[in-house]
Amino acid sequence: MRVARACRDLGVRSVAIFSDVDRDALHVRHADEAYNCGPAPAAKSYLDIARIVEIARQCGANAVHPGYGFLSENADFAQACADAKLVFIGPKPETIRAMGDKVISRQRMQAAKVPIVPGTTERLTDDQAVAFAREIGLPVMVKASAGGGGRGLRLVQREADLVAALKRGRSEAKSSFGDDGIYVEKFVEEPRHIEIQILGDSHGSVIHLCERECSIQRRHQKVIEEAPANGMPPKLREDMGRAAVAAAKAVGYEGAGTVEFLVDRKLAFYFLEMNTRVQVEHAVTEMVTGIDIVKAGIRIAAGEPMGLRQDDVGIHGWAIEHRICAEDPDKNFMPSPGKITAYRAPEGPGVRVDSGVSLGAEVTVYYDPLIAKLICWGRDRGEAIARARRALHEYTIEGVKTSIPFHRRVLENPKFLSGQFDTSFIETELGGATGGTARKQ
Repeated sequence: MRVARACRDLGVRSVAIFSDVDRDALHVRHADEAYNCGPAPAAKSYLDIARIVEIARQCGANAVHPGYGFLSENADFAQACADAKLVFIGPKPETIRAMGDKVISRQRMQAAKVPIVPGTTERLTDDQAVAFAREIGLPVMVKASAGGGGRGLRLVQREADLVAALKRGRSEAKSSFGDDGIYVEKFVEEPRHIEIQILGDSHGSVIHLCERECSIQRRHQKVIEEAPANGMPPKLREDMGRAAVAAAKAVGYEGAGTVEFLVDRKLAFYFLEMNTRVQVEHAVTEMVTGIDIVKAGIRIAAGEPMGLRQDDVGIHGWAIEHRICAEDPDKNFMPSPGKITAYRAPEGPGVRVDSGVSLGAEVTVYYDPLIAKLICWGRDRGEAIARARRALHEYTIEGVKTSIPFHRRVLENPKFLSGQFDTSFIETELGGATGGTARKQ
């Protein structure tokens, strides 16, 4: 939906692909053309590179936008598009490949003098991992070299748990990414997750669009994002922006992307990873900068100069995004598939809804449960939160359980309202996975 809207703004025709169960999906109805790409399982449809390339040839497309899921960070897909003389709307295959492997990306960032979390810059055997953990001291993070999204990631606080964590991390990484490589980092205590949006074009220009606060997470998955970040000193914003641009230049980045950092309680920051795609939370940055990131990415892929300088970027007001998922927050966020029997999105000043569903839509078990993003803007954080609170109460979705009640609880929490929180917020303040009764720290 987001890509189709950007195409329409640019006067470009859009072509949707859909699996058998998505035949009546909202994006299919909004695109100018639509083609079936296979059965419901993603491996047989949305992950079928040959089929997608064939559809692009069949319909006469000259570019492919990978979105932010499935094949969006797959270097083989980007290469297949290039081989088929299709423009891939994103960075070059070699950039995706370099930044998709966390060990290689750490090496590249270290060479570019971008600060990284203390840890290894090589893949490790289990024996090497144990020895390194003993050397730097626990707690440590065991991380998968490939992929992201919290998969293959383990926090180890006791040496007795280290071997089991390595085994589980490798197994999860292998099943999720087909690669069981792991490395070890020092655990950053009380971290905030802050990321910088970047844009780079084929003419050598790279700029950043300032930062987003992504510390409200559950099991390393982002739940709520804000722009700008809470209590961000101007010098830290400048230093992190400069580091993000250096990271992008180090890999010849073209298109829209994100450099993610951890920030400790002393405001030291460390490179975490680079996402070589448009992110789910790009909307909060659009709201405070006025820059259409998706449209900019399409223009860059077409070979146009970015047309923006760093001095053109400013922050105006505050934006907050809530990820609305078909999950039951009172039952450990269990997925809640089913048919949407009532749907009414909130409206009014400062409210934006990027939704992939409508009345009568079927939420299936096959794909991610994210069904909409609620983004609210205000002149300051207080007004943005007030509008989000109002919008969440207006939002009506029936037929499936959603995370809306959970988001309402977050917006009533004193610690969230103070802006003084880190990535442990949900666990320490809202009863962990269930998002239930608050606990004292």
